Amino acid sequence: DHRVVLGTHDSWVLPKKLSARFEQRSGLTLQVVSNGDAGQLTNKLVLTAGDPLGDVSFGVDNTFLTRAQGSAAFDRYRPDALGQVPAGLRLDATGRFTPVDESSVCVNADAEWFASRGTPLPSDLASLATPPYRNLLVVENPATSSPGLAFLAASRAVFGSGTDDYWRRLHDNGVAVAASWDDAWNSRYTVNGGDRPLVVSYASSPPAEVVYSDGKLTRPESTVLDRTCFRQVEFVAVLAGT
Repeated sequence: DHRVVLGTHDSWVLPKKLSARFEQRSGLTLQVVSNGDAGQLTNKLVLTAGDPLGDVSFGVDNTFLTRAQGSAAFDRYRPDALGQVPAGLRLDATGRFTPVDESSVCVNADAEWFASRGTPLPSDLASLATPPYRNLLVVENPATSSPGLAFLAASRAVFGSGTDDYWRRLHDNGVAVAASWDDAWNSRYTVNGGDRPLVVSYASSPPAEVVYSDGKLTRPESTVLDRTCFRQVEFVAVLAGT
């Protein structure tokens, strides 16, 4: 069998040229198996220890890392180039999870929606729980979604022992909770035809709007609220039993 099976999350995309280059250099055929959001992916990898769903994984991140570290689903592996990765990103001491990228999870806002109503953008996490932004925010379920868990971690970093109170205020202010990033971004966000002009997404989401618009956009419709951001690191790992 000359396949290598990659278990990853639904948001993972590899350009076809890079996939073809990998297959040419390795002599292997790449098969990609998507497993929902990053939280769902991590849970599936942990639950299938001993009977892996593939050979390697991409998408366990720093918010779900401890859950993965407590599992026997992953083998030790040290790539030759690991020393070139900044020490601050090498968060795993077990030798099983290799950091490969980083991004910032941030609240994104539909800039035109706010401008057309003369409503100022929220300034920070605290402002999201105030009356001007009632029923405007959609977040992801932190039990299954890495952006959702990152947003929860960001709120914990800001509010500390007051985090529970902050979430009660968000609840009372009408926050919506989607099952995944795809649900929040593509179904609930006003830029994509939904009813919420504030969404937990990424700092890279606005430029991605332009890149994937097939020339329809020259500037993004969204803007990032930079005082809401949490740094996310994603890891690759070899699955035990491959």
